[in-house]
Amino acid sequence: MEQTATKAKHHGWTQLSDGYLSKTPVFQFLLVSLIFPLWGAAASLNDILITQFKTVFQLNDAATAFVQSAFYGGYFLIAIPASLIIKKASYKFAIMTGLIFYILGCAMFFPASRVATYSMFLVAIFAIAIGLSFLETSCDTYSSMLGPKQFATIRLNFSQTLVPLGDITGILLGKYLIFGSVGNLADKMANMHGAERIAYGEQMLQLTLRPYKYILIVLLVMLIIFALVPMPRAKAVAESAAGEEAQEERPSLGETIKYLWHNTGFKKGVFTQFVYAGLQTTVWSFTIRLALNLNHSITDAAASTFMIYSYIAWFVGKLIANYFMSKFSITGTLTVYSLLGVLCLIITFTVPNMTAVYSAIMTSFFFGPEWPTIYTHTLDQVHEKKYTETAGAIIVMALIGGAIFPAIQGLVSDLTGSMQLSFIVPALCFLYITGYFFLEYRYEKKHPEEMQEH
Repeated sequence: MEQTATKAKHHGWTQLSDGYLSKTPVFQFLLVSLIFPLWGAAASLNDILITQFKTVFQLNDAATAFVQSAFYGGYFLIAIPASLIIKKASYKFAIMTGLIFYILGCAMFFPASRVATYSMFLVAIFAIAIGLSFLETSCDTYSSMLGPKQFATIRLNFSQTLVPLGDITGILLGKYLIFGSVGNLADKMANMHGAERIAYGEQMLQLTLRPYKYILIVLLVMLIIFALVPMPRAKAVAESAAGEEAQEERPSLGETIKYLWHNTGFKKGVFTQFVYAGLQTTVWSFTIRLALNLNHSITDAAASTFMIYSYIAWFVGKLIANYFMSKFSITGTLTVYSLLGVLCLIITFTVPNMTAVYSAIMTSFFFGPEWPTIYTHTLDQVHEKKYTETAGAIIVMALIGGAIFPAIQGLVSDLTGSMQLSFIVPALCFLYITGYFFLEYRYEKKHPEEMQEH
């Protein structure tokens, strides 16, 4: 059905009634896409912090997972408030709010390094997560809306392809600015006691400030640019009579939740995103620890290099999957990807040598574009686009899986005494996701008229 359009004004794009645009404003789309690597950098720095905090604060594996709990817990708690702000204001306002909270969270690392307590660092990480929840809640949906509907998945996959570049940047900053030339921190502090250990630990915690100084500069520049650049609203509007200005549809939160609760396809997609977030976070949270456990001769900095390989593999996997998805079925392609990912994780938790680490790295290749594809596939189930902002927020809330599953894996590691065996947790997650994509693929083969792949 042809969409009613609002005035194009002087910007060159036409706003359609379902929130999509007649064409993609390239500069604004690229500006939004540049936000994506910013949360990638923050997420990958967590993997460095986990290793650093475990040694300095003498934590077990379950306790180190609280880094991810604080991080993804922030996503979970703030996603709905962020969606309400988007609904009442705009995507642009929500993005700027997210950048401000991100800036405040990074700034909190300065007092945290002075106080030198694990809880203070968790507060700083939680503050960053608040900002990232605003950014991801707004940018994931906004990127998909900035242009014609039929290219929504392609746009979001392009934006999400930049996330690994942020991850790589974060790991490089951690490798050289936090780990630096310290060597293996656990070995250095093994024979330290009392005041000597406390003093050296505080010195190491000061190193955590270094990457956040550079991130702060980038965030401030992005905030200024967003404040100056006009951005499309990209929000659904009610149909209007001829000559009348279209009004944005703003259903209540209760009405929206009721609609989404009775949407089975949407709920299934949200749960799958919950499992995927847990899968990705568990693998990345413990790859460095797995390498250090299997090879006692390598340093922390050397072990962090494996994460660089993981993010490169993820980036390449995205590019190759995007090619196959443009030629073949999207769900079919990701069924194969997911199955191969399961096989990699089976090798990871069964082969007792460094092959397990390389297999964990290869798993990242098969993560490919699963997050944005599940996201847009789930958002496609919301046929009433006036519910889009809140629906997108609930999908982002599924990132709480990144807080829960690492804690489960850490607990399995502590109970079994084997970090390697604990990788059975993400293997089971990937097995579920394989089933999800396979069932979606079968359904689409039987109902081609309902396919919304684009």
